[in-house]
This record gives sequence, structure tokens and C-alpha cells, in this order.
Amino acid sequence: MSSRRRQTAANRRNKNQNKTGSPNLGEPAFLLVGIMRRPHGVKGEMQMTVQTDFPERIQPGVKFFLGEEHREVQIETVRTMNKGLILKFKEFNNREELSGLQNNRLYVPVDQVPALPDGEYYQHQLLGLEVITDEGKELGKVVEFIDTGANLVFVVHDENHKEILLPDIEEVILNIDLDTKKITVHIIEGLLLE
Repeated sequence: MSSRRRQTAANRRNKNQNKTGSPNLGEPAFLLVGIMRRPHGVKGEMQMTVQTDFPERIQPGVKFFLGEEHREVQIETVRTMNKGLILKFKEFNNREELSGLQNNRLYVPVDQVPALPDGEYYQHQLLGLEVITDEGKELGKVVEFIDTGANLVFVVHDENHKEILLPDIEEVILNIDLDTKKITVHIIEGLLLE
């Protein structure tokens, strides 16, 4: 994944510091690492689709949180298979204990995600930020993101909930300032339909 797309992944180093522009006072407590697929074999292993830019941190001994209940689990073993991983959690010892875990999500606490280099951002840091043009026109706030495969698209809603789609390309996204909670953009021809 390119560093431009990685800019919108998700970080928070200090829980008491709200520089993210997130809609609520706090940011998401957990970030997605992977999606559990199906049991593998009979010894309590499970296939997982990786959903993180930092798969190298999925190692034996590391604790994660499973499902919407955020059940704490610890990785016992990990190995690669095709485009995903095979995980064995300390808490599950056989195939039967894994029943019902398919499609559960594996999370990491926000305060444990790796720091990014200067100028790169995680997605949750950009939610709620005000978007203005380089000519000073206020467009609205970032409410979500769409991954088109080619690039990420910022979904912006104005005060009337009109949707504006802004591609995350250098010609459009000019500056992201977490301190002022503003994103400066340049509107190229055909981008806004009036």
C-alpha cells in the first residue's frame, strides 16, 4: 500500500489528546487487524484475512481483542497461508471451541498501533476534519472513506448532508493539519457537480 493511502489508516499516541477531529470526544477504542475466516485443522487454528498495514506485529505472545465483545486473546502461533494467516490462540485448543468465530473481527487497541512518519495519517484521525478549498470555500466534514482500488476517496458531507467525493491524490488533497482540524483541497475540473 502506498504511503499516500497509508496516510489514512489509524493512529493515536496519546489518549488524552484530541487532535484527530473525530466526531466524538474520543477516537475509536479499537482498530481492525483482521477478519477470522474458518477453522483450519483440528488443533484450534483459524484462518484470518489480514486488514492491517502492519501484519508484522501479529506475532506469538501479542494480545488482541476478538469480536464486538472485544474478548482478549493471545496469539500462540502464526504462519502464512496464501494471502492470509493461520492463527492459533492460547484460549482455543480445538476446532469445536472455534465454532461461531467465523467472520469475527480481530482488533488492536488504538493506543498500541505503530506511530507513522511525519506527514502520514490514519483514517480515524481524519474523520470529522473540516474540508476547505484553497480558495477558502468551506465544503463540509470528512465522514467516511471509500477504497476504489486505485486510490482512497474522502467522503465529505456539507451542512445539508450533500455528499462530495474527493480522491486522495496530490492534485486534490493539498494539506492535512490535525492541529487546526482542517484539510485544504484543490477542486479540479469536473470534481464538483453544482
